[in-house]
Amino acid sequence: MVTAQRGKAASSAESASAAQVRVLKKYPNRRLYDTQTSSYITLADVKKMVLDGQTFEVRDAKTSEDLTRSILLQIILEEETGGVPMFSTSSLEQIIRFYGHAMQGVMGDYLERNVKTFGELQSRFTEQSKGLAFSPELWTQFMGAQSPMLQGLMGGYVEQSKNLLTQMQEQMQQAGVIFPGMPGFPPKK
Repeated sequence: MVTAQRGKAASSAESASAAQVRVLKKYPNRRLYDTQTSSYITLADVKKMVLDGQTFEVRDAKTSEDLTRSILLQIILEEETGGVPMFSTSSLEQIIRFYGHAMQGVMGDYLERNVKTFGELQSRFTEQSKGLAFSPELWTQFMGAQSPMLQGLMGGYVEQSKNLLTQMQEQMQQAGVIFPGMPGFPPKK
């Protein structure tokens, strides 16, 4: 009976969780349909959902295949091709080189942790400046006063990132794993 109750509780929790996920359907004509608002939407609308922190998933209208990552990558592509890109050509080349490499999973985890840490730093900065009405002149003054703090935060972030990578390298070397051609992983002699 306990198992049945746990099963029902888990089922209820899954149903409640599923009810909170906004479902977008992608049709063969490349249009996105928001099942919550019963209307067609654009990638700009999906980007707004991401910025607003809304939980959603994109499903193929015919097969129900999860297309969320594909849509998010399309948004990143649009952002990279318009305006000021976040990734340099060199950065993109380095990322591509990790695909199919033994370090692919490690690199993915490393990037995810670093992006999360950077987001937390950004949130702290935003929280500190909340409630302040800034004119362009006041913003310049504020940023000038914050520069040492921002440098400290970024310095700490870079140091933490460097330490994490160093620890990963040491652990792999201790395990006897060799990655030829990778900086920090010279072949054993």
